[in-house]
Amino acid sequence: MRSLFATCWYNKCVSYLEQQFLIAMPGMEDPNFTRGVTLLCQHNDDGALGITINRPSEFTMADVLGQIGIACNAEDLAHVPVFEGGPVHPERGFVLHDGEPKWESSMRVGDNIAITTSRDILEAIADGTGPEKYLMALGYAGWGAGQLEDEMRDNAWLNVMARADIVFDLPPEQRWEQAVASLGINVGSLQPAGGHA
Repeated sequence: MRSLFATCWYNKCVSYLEQQFLIAMPGMEDPNFTRGVTLLCQHNDDGALGITINRPSEFTMADVLGQIGIACNAEDLAHVPVFEGGPVHPERGFVLHDGEPKWESSMRVGDNIAITTSRDILEAIADGTGPEKYLMALGYAGWGAGQLEDEMRDNAWLNVMARADIVFDLPPEQRWEQAVASLGINVGSLQPAGGHA
């Protein structure tokens, strides 16, 4: 966990898929993404990076803070789940949060959604001065150049504009269905489509 907040390969260009949810189709074969909702944070000619928002891990915020040496006396953080952000570099941490991207490495990734990879936001969370709403994830979902576009053509994913209420307010087990519903689609009408994210 020492390299938890290693710097990401962000780019300021916004593509047509950035700030979107990728919603795994019912037939997704990759177990990392079955019924997954991934917030796409970066998409450019080099590839894409996203954070899956509906897979709680076995860790809590108190666990992570303790492992990286941040003192925390807030007992409620022992009940705040840390999510599996994706299978790539699970030792790296990412904090999605509401409000302004004011932390050292913050970047806006949606309407009232920012991402931060620096330690200062964890210190603020630990002392009670952090963002009002946040989601911490370990690891990310990554695609090489053209890979995500190929998967989209193969109908592995649906996409829709990201919504902060789905990220921060809904229980994790409701996020996939609500993301699908935000497209105006009845979940029961979705047909399985193969996918190998």
